[in-house]
Amino acid sequence: MPRCHAHRGMIDSMPTPLSWPNCRNTRDLGGLVRSDNLDQLTAAGLAALDAYGITRIVDVRDVWEIETFPSPYRADPRWLNIPLNDPADPAIGSDDLLIQYQALVNNYPHRFARAIAAIAEAPPGPVLVACHAGRDRTGLVIALTLAAIGVPTEVIVQDYVTAPAEWEHDQPQASTMRAILADLDVPAYLLAAGLTLEHLAALKNRLSVEPTHQPPPAPDAH
Repeated sequence: MPRCHAHRGMIDSMPTPLSWPNCRNTRDLGGLVRSDNLDQLTAAGLAALDAYGITRIVDVRDVWEIETFPSPYRADPRWLNIPLNDPADPAIGSDDLLIQYQALVNNYPHRFARAIAAIAEAPPGPVLVACHAGRDRTGLVIALTLAAIGVPTEVIVQDYVTAPAEWEHDQPQASTMRAILADLDVPAYLLAAGLTLEHLAALKNRLSVEPTHQPPPAPDAH
């Protein structure tokens, strides 16, 4: 039986690293968990995730990744695949992360809104967002989720730059996330893309220091 996750508000907390073998980039932001590819999980890692009481898994990898590296939770009703990329679109053609992030944010607001709505609509308990490395696509979904409920930019940036020690030569840069958030009115961006005020209220309730225990919006709210 999964344990009941003790609520810990993100707004006044630092991320808590989690040990889920063999994932290497997993941490809890106060009920919002982020991770790299779950197909790496060992039996011990699978047991650790299940014991954590995760109520929804939002997998933002592309379709080809899902087929090549199947999630061990693909048949689990908690698992949702919401790709952020459209494989029909031309490649971005740049190794610059800022350019890649800007292209995703500008081209796919409805995909980000859908992923964040899935967080808002999840049953009570911690929600997991994952991609391949747990840095870029997951990082953007997490950043927009937190910005939407008023978490300060520097708190979001601090989480973004947190990375495994072995990424010494590929560390995420604070300036990248600052630039993404600098000129973006995140609530307005998400509301225009299909998120609702009910979703925003549910996110604040889920991630606030003192939740009101209001129910999540209905799945068809957006």
